[in-house]
Amino acid sequence: MMIKTNKVGLISCVKSKKDYTCRAEEMYSKSTLFNYSLKYLKKLECEYIYILSAKYGLLDLNTIISPYNQTLLNSSEHYKNTWYKKIISDLNRKHNLKNDKFIIVAGIEYYKGLLPYLKDYEIPLKGMTIGKRLKYLKNITKNG
Repeated sequence: MMIKTNKVGLISCVKSKKDYTCRAEEMYSKSTLFNYSLKYLKKLECEYIYILSAKYGLLDLNTIISPYNQTLLNSSEHYKNTWYKKIISDLNRKHNLKNDKFIIVAGIEYYKGLLPYLKDYEIPLKGMTIGKRLKYLKNITKNG
């Protein structure tokens, strides 16, 4: 029996946020990098796209959230480890971590603790500066 493989996009939250409660997708839409990253994952035809939020964890694009000021960059190792475990637990409830393909468009702090649990993943922007990410995403998404 063939197991259906889903393409799952993971995108990190960003510093620029709306200043009111709204859908997660809208909350981060002030950021050009976020918008291009989301457009890229949609262009790759990911069946599922989630936002990796430093405060809220794994977010569906339509989840209603309030503004916050938190990042993994300045969080303690304990917080990060707890956060990674919660993300993996949530992903495992929704997806097959051994069969689904995960496409990660996020900074290293947002994915490094997840990789040991994901069998098939791709990090297309790995090692790129924010400027290079923007240029790459802009070029790859300009036609649709």
